[in-house]
Amino acid sequence: MQVHSLDIEDFYEDNYTLIAIHTALEDFKLAYLLNNNLDTLFSKAIYSLDFESKYSKASFSVYNYINEEYDFEWYLISNSYTEERTNASDTIVLATETNTYLIPEKKTVDYFIKIVGEPTQETIYKTVDKIKQINQVVTSYTVETNSLKSKQFLIF
Repeated sequence: MQVHSLDIEDFYEDNYTLIAIHTALEDFKLAYLLNNNLDTLFSKAIYSLDFESKYSKASFSVYNYINEEYDFEWYLISNSYTEERTNASDTIVLATETNTYLIPEKKTVDYFIKIVGEPTQETIYKTVDKIKQINQVVTSYTVETNSLKSKQFLIF
């Protein structure tokens, strides 16, 4: 009798495009500007990407937009979470900040746009160019998802 084994990779298709955004904007401000410049309707998702370990926890905000005409799902995802801890020892209060990254190998990226579906290269290029035209955005570019070590965090 022949035995077949399946890997988790057999069930998941790498069928999304990832765009990196560098900006100092808050997530809601960026979503607003993207809506104005890309003709999207990003809205705050009712969930966030939450991760918890023995030593810390992190929550990454998510905004989503569904384009029913072209059957695309867009997600605006923050890449960093800052946790502030305070230690009160005697009369001195010390505060420390700990940064956690969704995609640690891309620490300089502030946000990602994940486009699920198969948009054309022209659509992707136009989207990246429109994002670059926003004054508060430093730069934007596509990310090769096969090169990411922690791409499993983008599966949701």
